[in-house]
Amino acid sequence: MSKETPIAPILVDVLVIGGGQSALATAYFLRRAAVSYQVLDDQPTPGGAWQHAWDSLNLFSPAQWSSLPGWLMPSTPDEYPSRDHVVRYLAQYEERYDIPVHRGARVISVSREDDGLLVSTDDQQWLAKAVVSATGTWNCPYIPTYPGQERFKGIQVHSAQYASPEPFRGKDVLVVGGGNSGAQILAELSHVCNTTWVTVEEPTFLPDDVDGRVLFERATQRWKARAEGRPDPFQSGGLGDIVMIPAVREARERGAMHAVRPFSKFVDDGVVWPDGAPSHVDAVLWCTGFRPALKHLAPLHLINDVGRVDVIDGRATQEPRLWLVGYGEWCGFASATLIGVTRTARSTGAQITEYLNSFR
Repeated sequence: MSKETPIAPILVDVLVIGGGQSALATAYFLRRAAVSYQVLDDQPTPGGAWQHAWDSLNLFSPAQWSSLPGWLMPSTPDEYPSRDHVVRYLAQYEERYDIPVHRGARVISVSREDDGLLVSTDDQQWLAKAVVSATGTWNCPYIPTYPGQERFKGIQVHSAQYASPEPFRGKDVLVVGGGNSGAQILAELSHVCNTTWVTVEEPTFLPDDVDGRVLFERATQRWKARAEGRPDPFQSGGLGDIVMIPAVREARERGAMHAVRPFSKFVDDGVVWPDGAPSHVDAVLWCTGFRPALKHLAPLHLINDVGRVDVIDGRATQEPRLWLVGYGEWCGFASATLIGVTRTARSTGAQITEYLNSFR
């Protein structure tokens, strides 16, 4: 019995892996440069990771300060756009610029060939002269380990799986994590259950009149100062500090935003604090962040000891045909934010265009 003839890979100049804000912003600049490209998204519908965020999530910047290149996010009656508004915007953005997205294309691996990078999905292979990895972090939630964690019989949920407070109604809940997700989720959970907020350090609350606009302006000035060898012009106010959106302000007024330092270990029905005092716990909600989703790049042997790829201006130092966009500060200033990804996407588009022109 003869073997089936292998299906030849589809040839393409540029392949963008991912379907969220970073992939769309990069696609915008590739399109503007008249570069031939395709986008592979493992999701069945547009919206990237935003479509999986919790129901009540709101941005902490107004719409015009949460926009991708080329088209401002439509305004909303509320000061801060909702998760659903962001998902609609990304879907409309994709349609507006006729971005060629292949849905349900789960990339398994990226490997080297002499004439390009071979990208393999569940049922197809692509051979690209250049690849942009823009898979973000949502698929790699991080949960820290504690002594006795395997003994705990309660519920453990990461914010990536959290949808609404209803399943926790009336329960004793620990919310672990001192960033904006922890603060926002704690604020709404505190209406329906007994919450305890656990943070490594005392949370940093920004003034009530500071939102994403101010944070991005400060972050830009910090970036410029660092690039020019000048000291940080601000003593506080980083992108990770807590923005006092209305729901968080309301929780503060109720006295619900009090945080304590971490517990020492888990027991069957709860946790034990450093002073030896036990607390009953029904559920732990981990708002402890994410790690870069880079498993598909493993065959390239580029991932370093901290789970990243060494890059210069977003381009892999050990594989010049690969760019990374949207994973955080290490691959582009503020590149994990809606407004901040524009700078990195523009640079990536320009570098790829120059690289492809070298073949002509």
